[in-house]
Amino acid sequence: MYNKEFMNNYTIKDLPEVERPREKLIRYGSGSLSNAELIAIIIRMGNKNETSIELGKKVLALDERGLSYLRDCTLEELTQIKGIGNSKAAQILAAIEIGKRISYEDGISKMNINSPRSIANVFMDDMRYLQKEHFKVVLLDTKNQIISTEEISVGTLNASIVHPRDVFKIAIKKNSNSMILLHNHPSGDPYPSQEDISVTKRLIEVGNIVGIKIIDHIIIGDNKYISFKEEKLM
Repeated sequence: MYNKEFMNNYTIKDLPEVERPREKLIRYGSGSLSNAELIAIIIRMGNKNETSIELGKKVLALDERGLSYLRDCTLEELTQIKGIGNSKAAQILAAIEIGKRISYEDGISKMNINSPRSIANVFMDDMRYLQKEHFKVVLLDTKNQIISTEEISVGTLNASIVHPRDVFKIAIKKNSNSMILLHNHPSGDPYPSQEDISVTKRLIEVGNIVGIKIIDHIIIGDNKYISFKEEKLM
């Protein structure tokens, strides 16, 4: 039977070496670790009552979505967990942001703009879990290659506020030839609202005036999308 004092003060070092996350990673690779063990390596230390692995499990238990929830988790939410202070929370958020940037840059660098699906695939993981509507534009050059992706506005749960001035100001500054409009629906249903359709028509009209063509508007839902071009809505 384990001593009560030991149970309240044991650490990762008290685990057999083959069960310690860092040693497992070195010996077997990062793919051999559970999500909780990966978080344990990031935060490095537990507290006097819990190991870093147990704290990792608490982080994953913040929401039923588990690891997916961490994509947009805040420092305030993480520090609600006893044993996760600002330092540990910052380490977790930094690791998540690196992963998001790698995924995004890898998708953009390999991208061939030949269909709405190719755009949707790149932005799906980045936008499908957002809790508010984010409106972005993908700016293209004369060869349909991406110049940049710009976030124009962040709205409420079911609406984003978009003004043509903000959309075309950045497009003109970046010397864009054309653009693709892009936003998400937090509900998970990408079907366009009447407001979506009206905003798109207005932006197309402005684009025709300033000489920057809008070639599509893609709405991201939960692992599905709708293209205005494919649906003949523009």
